[in-house]
Amino acid sequence: MLNRLVTDTKHIYLALGATDFRKQISSLVSLVQLQFEMDPFLESSIFIFCNKKRDSIKLLRYDKNGFILAHKKLLEKMKFQWPKDSEMVKEITSKQVEWLLEGLEIEQKKAHHEVKINIHNACF
Repeated sequence: MLNRLVTDTKHIYLALGATDFRKQISSLVSLVQLQFEMDPFLESSIFIFCNKKRDSIKLLRYDKNGFILAHKKLLEKMKFQWPKDSEMVKEITSKQVEWLLEGLEIEQKKAHHEVKINIHNACF
């Protein structure tokens, strides 16, 4: 279900660290603007936040005339593999969002990565 919010976005940002989940749309929009210095009003961007327990995430996205806020809470003893980077915001791909929602780390070292081939770098 949450994948539908992500499918046509160009930029997916994780707000690293824990976010206070008492915050709703207005507070999260302010956080994106003031702390991350990013524009939350771009329809091509989505922002993902995680709580301190790592058992809930919120997705924030602007949609033409307002914001959509989706919330997912995992069942008992389940946790998201939220990255522990020192940065404030990290851009990820839609594939990494799939991994995150499946309980996997967003950095899958053994996964096959996209290869860009054209006439100039083809080996045939």
